[in-house]
Amino acid sequence: MAMIDSVLWYWPLHTTGGSVNFIMLINWTVMILYNYFNAMFAGPGFVPRGWKPEKSQDSMYLQYCKVCQAYKAPRSHHCRKCNRCVMKMDHHCPWINNCCGHQNHASFTLFLLLAPLGCTHAAFVFVMTMYTQLYNRLSFGWNTVKIDTSPARREPPPIVPFGLAAFAATLFALGLALGTTIAVGMLFFIQIKIILRNKTSIESWIEEKAKDRIQYYQLNEVFVFPYDMGSKWKNFKQVFTWSGVPEGDGLEWPIREGCHQYSLTIEQLKQKADKRVRSVRYKVIEDYSGACCPVNRGIRTFFTSPCTEEPRIQLQKGEFILATRGLRYWLYGDKILDDSFIEGTSRVRGWFPRNCVEKCPCDGESDPAPEGEKKNR
Repeated sequence: MAMIDSVLWYWPLHTTGGSVNFIMLINWTVMILYNYFNAMFAGPGFVPRGWKPEKSQDSMYLQYCKVCQAYKAPRSHHCRKCNRCVMKMDHHCPWINNCCGHQNHASFTLFLLLAPLGCTHAAFVFVMTMYTQLYNRLSFGWNTVKIDTSPARREPPPIVPFGLAAFAATLFALGLALGTTIAVGMLFFIQIKIILRNKTSIESWIEEKAKDRIQYYQLNEVFVFPYDMGSKWKNFKQVFTWSGVPEGDGLEWPIREGCHQYSLTIEQLKQKADKRVRSVRYKVIEDYSGACCPVNRGIRTFFTSPCTEEPRIQLQKGEFILATRGLRYWLYGDKILDDSFIEGTSRVRGWFPRNCVEKCPCDGESDPAPEGEKKNR
């Protein structure tokens, strides 16, 4: 739409500025689509099926994936939607229908950068088009606003008049451009922030839980993230290279001095064992449909729905839930399908509102603390 507005009404191609403007719009389009499709089709890189560490004794530090029939390499996680263990998994993105991981992290982040820049340029073209075409065309009355839709008052007149349909399309495109700039721009800043720390979104969450575990049990230890090279530039070069291929093979990683190659996986094992201790058993007292933003659960529950791709689970009165973490008005946990919770059995996991469950009186543990109150606890 920005190209059409530029050529027909705002900045014709027969001018130098118009030609440069048109070339820049094409440049944005090509770069955005290239990085988008590269992130989609190149993929994140998957842990080979049947993979195991070179040293057999190192397997004690790793989790075993029954689906992939392989050990989970450091920084890898199993994606339920891709049904594979993903190297350096950040998250599963529905917009590229793939995971963001080791091999496509750079392309995905460049897409998040270029899309807002291109949309900002397009928004400028839309505003200037409407301004130049509607200037001296608006007439205001006491309770009316009139727009002169006759051919544009310029010499020579445009081949296609800027009519009501063109105005509506331009205004709609302006709204999309501004929305994309804000939404995707925020995602870019989130991604570049964790890249400069050489982390992923999942690893940031693991580190937060590690600090919470140490504080909760008042342990005399300090968790040091092993893959932070100590320099933002060095961390940046782990993802972005001139060749476009990220450093490393996705299975072994450079670590900072004083850390262990499996420091993060050892911490994951500690948290996994700790979760069995700190889980709280709840009984469902009201049915819940599994809606993302349930209207009938209260206005606070509606507006504080977790901003995550993790699913909501449908609940029926009388069922039991094992909650492992929570927010102020939401809990996250596993639905207990058997008489007891057994590791490895089939399970249903997701978010559900706090006000549709009650804590079992036989459970002596305290509620999973809201994430904003963890430090106080």
